[in-house]
Amino acid sequence: MSFSITSLLSQHRTDKFSLHERYLNAQMVKVLKTIGYDRNYQRAIGQYLYDESGNEYLDLLSGFGVYAFGRNHPTVINALKEVLSLEMPDLVQLDVSVLSGLLAKELLTTTPDNLERVFFCNSGTEAVEAAIKFARYVTKRNRIICCDHAYHGLTMGALSLNGEQIFRDGFGPLLLDCGSIPFNDLEALESALSSRNVAAFIVEPIQGKGVNIPDDHYLPEVERLCKKYGTLFVADEIQTGIGRTGKFWAIDHWHVKPDMICMAKALSGGFVPVGAVAMTQQIMESVFNRMDRAVVHGSTFSKNNMAMAAGLASLEIIKAENLVENSAKIGADIISGLNALAGQYEFLKEVRGKGSMIAVEFKSPSSLSLKAAWMMLEAANKGLFCQMITIPLFKEHRILTQVAGHGMNVVKLLPPFILTQKDLDHIIRAFTKTIAATHQVPGSIWELGKNLASHALKARAG
Repeated sequence: MSFSITSLLSQHRTDKFSLHERYLNAQMVKVLKTIGYDRNYQRAIGQYLYDESGNEYLDLLSGFGVYAFGRNHPTVINALKEVLSLEMPDLVQLDVSVLSGLLAKELLTTTPDNLERVFFCNSGTEAVEAAIKFARYVTKRNRIICCDHAYHGLTMGALSLNGEQIFRDGFGPLLLDCGSIPFNDLEALESALSSRNVAAFIVEPIQGKGVNIPDDHYLPEVERLCKKYGTLFVADEIQTGIGRTGKFWAIDHWHVKPDMICMAKALSGGFVPVGAVAMTQQIMESVFNRMDRAVVHGSTFSKNNMAMAAGLASLEIIKAENLVENSAKIGADIISGLNALAGQYEFLKEVRGKGSMIAVEFKSPSSLSLKAAWMMLEAANKGLFCQMITIPLFKEHRILTQVAGHGMNVVKLLPPFILTQKDLDHIIRAFTKTIAATHQVPGSIWELGKNLASHALKARAG
């Protein structure tokens, strides 16, 4: 039998949008075409994407943080080729594998010393689901507490902990007994925990939606309060972990020891879906406490050899290339370079972040003409101003970024940890030109703004 992916790609190199319109999510194609992101990318190397005309794009979205050390890293590719060539037994199920044992061992060298066991799964949301189940079993309590504006995944359990209403609308009633409190609010947390019916408090050390950074005393107090009231402290490091914030784990900035860490995204270098939960020995042994309970929670494809090999290769790359340190330096350079613009441009509020997890936040200006233009966009759709930043960055400067969340005037950067000085200079120049253009009212960029507002109003009416 002759089968060739290369041949298929050659035959259908211009068909991806029509295929998606016909067989997948047509609304996603409509979004891409409306904002001008409908490109035919042909290849990707490191931090760059290349379209069919050979144009180079700097990817500061990194697959929502998956490609922490760039796309198609040769070390991971070689590890995956090795696994395929060795014809290893895989997913025997009534067996255990060497590679999963080795990856668990390596991961635990990076975590706080109270964590001694690992559970593998296929994604971040599966890691959260596992943490929910384990917390309820261990504590014999039902309630889970999360934070406003949190994002923990989209499966029904994780969705119950999702602080973004747009993801929840129409999917209720949700399954969990859960509550939401303001992020960075210790009084609210203690009030929620004091009932002593909360199994777990699940929190992102830095919130992905908005890149909200806690006060320095917040997470240490979270740890103390959870211990006081018998609640498990679960750190969702799915986006913040594996070097993203300039430490291997974001919790390392505050020297705390959660009972569980959920991880995924960058763990496999973007090649194979993988997630994991690191936990205390007591949690693992409480859930899997008898031989007949050895399979009470699991997943068919978890611990597969491809995912485990990719994870091991990724950890080696991070160490060998000093990528945690690179993440800290790259992020500091971007933040300082962009913050230097704050005094020059009224729309720019601040640039904040830790490591390579960065928020560029905008605000209502004081000048009357600028304020009127801002209010026009806000009336059409709150947070629409940021599209006037991300779209020109992409179309005019070939830089891919994202808005940090629904209704937020925040542009979020999740760059790979391998950016060069040339990349950094390009980022600062592109943001400077784009932000400067928003201060020219009327101007071409405000024609874009009017078009965006028109689309938003039509969508609302429909």
